[in-house]
Amino acid sequence: MNIKQDLAKLIRLTGDRAKLDAKANGTYIVYKTNEGKFVREYSTGKIEEMNEQDLIHG
Repeated sequence: MNIKQDLAKLIRLTGDRAKLDAKANGTYIVYKTNEGKFVREYSTGKIEEMNEQDLIHG
């Protein structure tokens, strides 16, 4: 078994599950992009960059 591949698969599946939950509840997920920016991704597919104020106050 390759632990690194197993971990990558688990992380991907967790993200997929979060997207399904967000769609079911009409909410969004928050994640950090490869460029280091935090974004909200809505169940509609709309993605908006978060600013520093959003990060502090949620």
